[in-house]
Amino acid sequence: MAWRRTRDSQRRPAIARAQRHGRHGREGRSAVVRPPLPPLETRIDRFDLAVGTSAEFLRSAWPELRDVSFEIADMPPAAGDQGIPRWTVLGDARRIILYRVPIERLSHLHRNDDLHRRMMVESCVFRAAAEYLDRDPWDLGPDRFRFL
Repeated sequence: MAWRRTRDSQRRPAIARAQRHGRHGREGRSAVVRPPLPPLETRIDRFDLAVGTSAEFLRSAWPELRDVSFEIADMPPAAGDQGIPRWTVLGDARRIILYRVPIERLSHLHRNDDLHRRMMVESCVFRAAAEYLDRDPWDLGPDRFRFL
């Protein structure tokens, strides 16, 4: 049986609705989801934190690195013969420059999660410092990754 209107409903005058009402006579509703808020911690912040903590560990363990400046740049000025560098060591200027985008984007992680991304950043800091000191990276912090 189909639904039919009664005569009373056909005779009622149309109700003038305010502009804020929708087609069903209800008020307009607010959005269910608020506008997206900026994340509390960005990828850049996590990268800076990983570089900073690794650099502080190395400075405390190796007196030769106490006056070395660990800097972060987005990209290297140009690709070299061996590809895109992950860092640049400037021994005369006592600077180590780490390039965030190549480290984050060109690293091949076997598991893509926060821990492995942080370990990749820390390993780049260790390898750059080892290049600066002309040592093996495992000599710089032999107890650093023992319990991982």
